[in-house]
Amino acid sequence: MSLQLMLPFVSSAVMIVFTVSVLQRYVVRRKLHFLYWGIGLAMFTAGSLAEASFALFGWSAAVFFVWYLFGAALNAAWLGHGTLHLLVRRRWVHVLTAVLVVGSVAAAFLMLSVMPLLNPTGFTAALPISEQYRTIMPPISQGAAVRLTTPFFNIYGLITLVGGALWSAGLFLRKRVLLNRVVGNVMIAAGALSIGFASAATRLGVGGYLYLGELIAAVLMYAGFLTAAAPATEAERAEAAVAVAQAS
Repeated sequence: MSLQLMLPFVSSAVMIVFTVSVLQRYVVRRKLHFLYWGIGLAMFTAGSLAEASFALFGWSAAVFFVWYLFGAALNAAWLGHGTLHLLVRRRWVHVLTAVLVVGSVAAAFLMLSVMPLLNPTGFTAALPISEQYRTIMPPISQGAAVRLTTPFFNIYGLITLVGGALWSAGLFLRKRVLLNRVVGNVMIAAGALSIGFASAATRLGVGGYLYLGELIAAVLMYAGFLTAAAPATEAERAEAAVAVAQAS
């Protein structure tokens, strides 16, 4: 097995630990942004595990369904929505949640509709699925309408996840408090950008960098999450409280 095909195994291991960590926080704190992040991370993990499955076991229509729907289409949107829910306390965010749920269900139905049209005859386990899926799936004009949905999910996810992380980093930097959150949010944004660029390249027909982009994203986002979530000292909490009071 080539080094490139081993990358999904490493990404999957990182993402499993990351997903469990975030969902544990949701169970303890009952904050919805942890739930949305956990859903997005679980989808990311499912996509990585699907890639590893192709490398180990070869073609599977069910695995392809999981890889495309969760790995290629939905995960970025749910991750970004978690960040939006954390940062924006407005009623319209709940409307967006409903839209995202409906859109995800619609994408699943569209994916189901294209499954009988798949043509895996040229599939080979020696190449990443990201370099082959364009020939396995039919074009949009021949029934693969699910392809129309992926740019919307990914753009929404990229804007909310990267934009939210950078906005948070800038906020703490301006107040000069909790600098670990500045570093952590910058790492999260960098990780999201790495998978965003790799996904964009895949849609343009250059799929060879997707697995590397996923690994970089997994490591950076998990490290960023741990850095940003590190407990603040008493002095840091006091400085943060003063900064908030002055800002208000």
